[in-house]
Amino acid sequence: MRIGAHAKDDNPLNAIRDRGAEVVQFFLADPQGWAAPKPHPQADELRASDADVVIHSRYLVNVASTNNRIRIPSRKLVAQDAKMAAELGAFGLVVHGGHVRRGEDPQVGIDNWRKLFERAVDSPFEVPILVENTAGGDGALAKDFDMLARLWDAIGEFGAGFCLDTCHAYAAGWDLDTAVEKVMSITGRIDLVHLNNSRDEFGSGRDRHANVVGGDGTIDPEVLAGVAKAAGAPVVVETPSEGQADDIAFLRESLR
Repeated sequence: MRIGAHAKDDNPLNAIRDRGAEVVQFFLADPQGWAAPKPHPQADELRASDADVVIHSRYLVNVASTNNRIRIPSRKLVAQDAKMAAELGAFGLVVHGGHVRRGEDPQVGIDNWRKLFERAVDSPFEVPILVENTAGGDGALAKDFDMLARLWDAIGEFGAGFCLDTCHAYAAGWDLDTAVEKVMSITGRIDLVHLNNSRDEFGSGRDRHANVVGGDGTIDPEVLAGVAKAAGAPVVVETPSEGQADDIAFLRESLR
């Protein structure tokens, strides 16, 4: 099993070297901005490295939104990031499941997700789109299993992948001992695990990551290791950077 980290700076090669990462995840530009991605200055080194690369889409992206000023640029940015991710040899682009506004019909958001893929049928995304579960919020499309199943009925045929975030799952009230089995029964796949502890209690709806070990996490590290083992997918820790090396070392020892 390949284990790595999210690079919280603009130098993902540091995460590979300093943390012993076999997988590295990073943003292609400011995660709070809409700027188109530029060629990465470390592209050649990343392609030549032994690490697997995965790209995370911007936090602003919400392809489910009913607001044209959010949904349309979100679609454009997903396509741009996917193209650049392919140029870096990435195995996927992580995109949050998104949400509709309070009082709006979630089916509209599901339809908007389907339109994202339908519009790309003639020119498919150059890397798989990995939908990530979310922690809370009204109208969220990847917070509850029932809503996730409705979303997958709409987009599964297009080859969408899935990214399981343990902090988000715990915050949404998922039983981590059975989460992998339930997700697999819906999606048939888990392509990536974001293995994060949670600073908040079960069912809090809050997305505040903690280190897997040695921090202020509320999830038993052995439970987290069990999720990784059950999923059998590449693992990325999106935890505070000062503890990522210890998180990776713990997981490697636990998953032997």
